[in-house]
Amino acid sequence: MAKSSADDDELRRACEAAIEGTKQSIVMSIRVAKSRGVWGKSGKLGRQMAKPRVLALSVKSKGQRKKAFLRVMKYSSGGVLEPAKMYKLKHLSKVEVITNDPSGCTFTLGFDNLRSQSVAPPQWTMRNTDDRNRILVCILNICKDVLGKLPKVVGIDIVEMALWAKDNTPVVTTQRSTEDGEPVAEAVTESELKVTVEKELVSQAEEEDMEALLGTYVMGIGEAEAFSERLKRELQALEAANVHAILESEPLVDEVLNGLEAATNIVDDMDEWLGIFNVKLRHMREDIESIETRNNKLEMQSVNNKALIEELDKVIERLRVPSEYSASLTGGSFDEADMLQNIEACEWLAKALKGLEVPNLDPIYANMRSVKEKRAELKILKATFVTRASEFLRNYFASLVDFMVSDKSYFSQRGQLKRPDHADLRYKCRTYARLLQHLKSLDKNCLGPLRKAYCSSLNLLLRREAREFANELRASTKVSRNPTVWLEGSTGSSQNANTDTSAVSDAYAKMLTIFIPLLVDESSFFAHFMCFEVPALAPPGGAGSDKRPNNDDGNDDDDLGIMDIDESDKKTGKTSPDLTALNESLQDLLDGIQEDFYAVVDWAYKIDPLRCISMHGITERYLSGQKADAAGFVRLLLGDLEARVSMQFSRFVDEACHQIERNERNVRQMGVLPYIPRFAALATRMEQYIQGQSRDLVDQAYTKFVSIMFVTLEKIAQQDPKYADILLLENYAAFQNSLYDLANVVPTLAKFYHQASEAYEQACTRHISLIIYYQFERLFQFAKKIEDLMYTISPEEIPFQLGLSKMELRKMLKSSLSGVDKSIAQMYKKLQKNLASEELLPSLWDKCKKEFLDKYESFVQLVAKVYPSENVPGVTEMRGLLASM
Repeated sequence: MAKSSADDDELRRACEAAIEGTKQSIVMSIRVAKSRGVWGKSGKLGRQMAKPRVLALSVKSKGQRKKAFLRVMKYSSGGVLEPAKMYKLKHLSKVEVITNDPSGCTFTLGFDNLRSQSVAPPQWTMRNTDDRNRILVCILNICKDVLGKLPKVVGIDIVEMALWAKDNTPVVTTQRSTEDGEPVAEAVTESELKVTVEKELVSQAEEEDMEALLGTYVMGIGEAEAFSERLKRELQALEAANVHAILESEPLVDEVLNGLEAATNIVDDMDEWLGIFNVKLRHMREDIESIETRNNKLEMQSVNNKALIEELDKVIERLRVPSEYSASLTGGSFDEADMLQNIEACEWLAKALKGLEVPNLDPIYANMRSVKEKRAELKILKATFVTRASEFLRNYFASLVDFMVSDKSYFSQRGQLKRPDHADLRYKCRTYARLLQHLKSLDKNCLGPLRKAYCSSLNLLLRREAREFANELRASTKVSRNPTVWLEGSTGSSQNANTDTSAVSDAYAKMLTIFIPLLVDESSFFAHFMCFEVPALAPPGGAGSDKRPNNDDGNDDDDLGIMDIDESDKKTGKTSPDLTALNESLQDLLDGIQEDFYAVVDWAYKIDPLRCISMHGITERYLSGQKADAAGFVRLLLGDLEARVSMQFSRFVDEACHQIERNERNVRQMGVLPYIPRFAALATRMEQYIQGQSRDLVDQAYTKFVSIMFVTLEKIAQQDPKYADILLLENYAAFQNSLYDLANVVPTLAKFYHQASEAYEQACTRHISLIIYYQFERLFQFAKKIEDLMYTISPEEIPFQLGLSKMELRKMLKSSLSGVDKSIAQMYKKLQKNLASEELLPSLWDKCKKEFLDKYESFVQLVAKVYPSENVPGVTEMRGLLASM
């Protein structure tokens, strides 16, 4: 038989090393296989394979108390034992040997403290039944000794366990001789052995009695038949003694039977009485239940009545209209002193109306007659108050504006520009801001007429302020008016360039500085005051914020007492459905004021059209600063002003272009056309006026001017083709000279500068070629014939062609190159004769000499190819001749 793993000292030491530090000692360690449901039906394998484990029984002493544990060890990846689980044996409630395992080597241990009893406990499988019995006997002994109790054992006979334990318990035997001389084995004392099953199953006294009983039969135990016969005789004697004892006890039995009969009669009487009492108790119980039912109904009725009274009190409280609120809503005053009471009445009315709606009122009350009547009464109160308040506010807005319009001190007067101040107007309006908020919550439809009334009244004031300010602004600005003739031959053009008209654009800027922030503030105030659910129109630090009037109205526009209305919508900045309505109202509020801005623009244009550039830049700067005022009237106004300035400037550009085109109808012109230098002066001044983002406006004007200038120049040149190139090169040169400095800093002018340079080079090339061919026509015509023939025949055949013989070459050279110095001098005189700009002559003469040398060098090369034996003056000789002249 193989050695059991329970006797493996190495295994025990590995287990002790795994629990080192726990102050526990190992009693037994044995190898097992762990599985869950391994043995299923028909002995087939279950869900998972078995895993090798080691079960170790350990004991920990704490004073006189001992604690026992069952430890499960598993092998790590390195083959070292390490603790996996630990169970306390005091919670062991059941030991069950699995009957599905044919070998009987599989068992489970049930603990009563496991959290999940629904999960099947692990099954432990031993190598053989000896190992199974050994571990189970050890567990039972420890439970008996340490804990004083035994778990329930299922699936194995406890007697078989005891017999196996007795057979397999190691004992130390001693030899002693009986009287016959036979050796008899004597067990050692219990203190010398480990705990065994016999100690657990049979007590010491029982064991002594059994030994004494067996000792009486020791002498005859060898004769089985005699011993059996003796036992039979003793059994018969015992049976006879029992029958005799029974017969002797008959009187006692009769006495007991009589006593039982009497007791039966008494029990029957008691049963009858108990039946009577039971009937009476049943009737009494029914009476008590009836009384309790009636009592419960009365209590329920009392509770319901109390709750009903409370509900009715609440409904009555909702339906009651306080007399002071009713008086305020129907006939109260709207003076400033009474506004607090009016606001309280509005708040109560709004709350009362909401309280009678289904979400806030129990639906069972919604159709009650009293609730319907009270709801109708509150609606009448609401309509009455809204009508009265709307009428008062319409009259109030009109009276405020009429008072300000009738006082001339509010507006600009002769000699004094008056900055509009609406601080007092807004302060008086803020008194009724909360009233407007409550009117909106009571009836949104009432705000439309009120908004129109406010816009109509304030529009009169704003237009009057703008008109008086614009009139006084123009009257107080003193500048001399310049004629709009810039690009034609006018005698006054020289004075125009020196006239300072900056006061014109400063006046326009002042108009915007005063009124744009005012209009933005008015738009923002109107949006808040009239309860529009839109984001704020005038953000802090917007355009013109640094130019606000020095009053208390600068940052108080939001202090209307109504910022709590739809505050969340304003923070999120989402598009409000009221934005369209707000823009329509702002159109009514500010419409017509643009005419006064247009008047300033037109006035500035008449004084100095070029100031449109400055005004365009100022307008764009304000327009870029109003991005937060999305789709507002102020942004539209600035856009219209920008379009107006652009239109007036375009008008000036068109008139100037018309003046340029008029030069086309003049009689033959020589030299530099007058609009070339005047355009340079105009461009210089335009660059001085550029402000902000008006670069595009000026670049468009440059494009239109220069395009018309170049087209007109070409048309004038075509009137006299003989002198066309001279006129073109002189004017293109003048254009480049006059705009050289500006072209270095203005990309648009640089583009036209390069265009003029290319046109100048082309005109020079054509004019110089014309002069050269005029003087040396035969020479270069002869070369042209040779070049044309070289495309079709070889150079050796050319001297045999008609008109190209060597004799013809000699005649041509004699007529063209005899007196060549005189011919070159004639070229210089002809170049000088028709040129009006003397400063261009040196550069043109250099170009002429270079062009002539290039053409002559080509001629010499042709002659060398076709007439190799002919002698022609060389290029070096001709270059020296030209250099000496």
